[in-house]
Amino acid sequence: MSARTLRGRAAVAGVGETTYFRHGQSPDAEFKLALTAILAACADAGIDAREIDGFSSYSDDRNDPTRLAAALGLPRLRTSLMQWGGGGGGCCAAVANGAAAIATGQAECVVVYRALAQGQFGRFGQTGGIDTISGEKAYLMPYGVLSPPQRFAMRVQRYLHDHGIGHEAMRAIAMASYHHAQANPRAVMHGKPLDEARYDASRWIVEPFRLFDCCMENDGAAAIVLVDAERARDFPHKPVYLLGAASGSGPRFGTHAHNSVHYASANFGTVAPDLYAMAGIGPADVGVVQSYENFTGGVLMALVEHGFFAPEEGNEFLTLENLLAPTGRLPLNTSGGNLAECYMHGFELVLEAVRQVRGTSTSQAARSDVALVIGGPMVSPVSNLLLGSEAVL
Repeated sequence: MSARTLRGRAAVAGVGETTYFRHGQSPDAEFKLALTAILAACADAGIDAREIDGFSSYSDDRNDPTRLAAALGLPRLRTSLMQWGGGGGGCCAAVANGAAAIATGQAECVVVYRALAQGQFGRFGQTGGIDTISGEKAYLMPYGVLSPPQRFAMRVQRYLHDHGIGHEAMRAIAMASYHHAQANPRAVMHGKPLDEARYDASRWIVEPFRLFDCCMENDGAAAIVLVDAERARDFPHKPVYLLGAASGSGPRFGTHAHNSVHYASANFGTVAPDLYAMAGIGPADVGVVQSYENFTGGVLMALVEHGFFAPEEGNEFLTLENLLAPTGRLPLNTSGGNLAECYMHGFELVLEAVRQVRGTSTSQAARSDVALVIGGPMVSPVSNLLLGSEAVL
């Protein structure tokens, strides 16, 4: 094994989260939500919070590690990490950054976290910062392209057209998330099933996205505890090891006029090969996937770019039965994902991947020794993560 790898160097010892609320409905401040999730993760790991000596997050999380350290009574803070850019595309990179700090001796116990309270700070998905226009917005705002659904719809529409993929494929992705949420009492959409008729009757947001193709907006927080892999057996739960991680972008993806070389793309063309190379496994070894759904079309492209099927096979592969746990060909978003569990900026997907490897998911996949997390399709940079059991090392 090359020394320049994170494979088998760190493990998840604990996971924790708050109650998930509809956007703006949390009774608690965002900082309190972050602390609640962190303390829950520590309790799950069976450790005192004062053992933490590092924090890692992404997308400019407002909950400053120095303040967290003071509130938790940490004797010292050794590392403080933030993944730049990409919004929810950083949810896996934040875990990789924390693992890298542990692997290089910069920390012993890192908490990776994300928290949102939109009643306190304003609606997360609302267009803002348009008093002055520069960069990408200068090419979009004059034509009324204001919101994320509008921007990403163009990439997906092009992809569907180029490969002859029907709306039924995106519908299957949405229905799989909602199906799994019905078994998950934590899910915001628990008790609110989705069927084909309801999906097809839902309003257009912007073609090709209907209402149920778009992620929710929620308040809450989620966190994990990372430790050195050699300590992994010292904790109450089955160890979940980091097998591989990657982050980045393809050529010219961020060009302002939407003229990147691979325009109709989720942006994993160069990232997925790096992930599999580090982990030493391939798509056939993956038993379950948690994919960030900003929009269902991004999931579709991301699954192709991670090697699960060719674009021309999209209609055949993306059926509801293939995406359901326990026995589908590729169980997807088994807690409900961004569409139906909650939108914790994708970090809830990491927690669900841990539960799958532990064997404690509410919709357990038949094959769960290797779980893939895909962060933020169609943004830049994106990131991904492979977690696995000791049997895979």
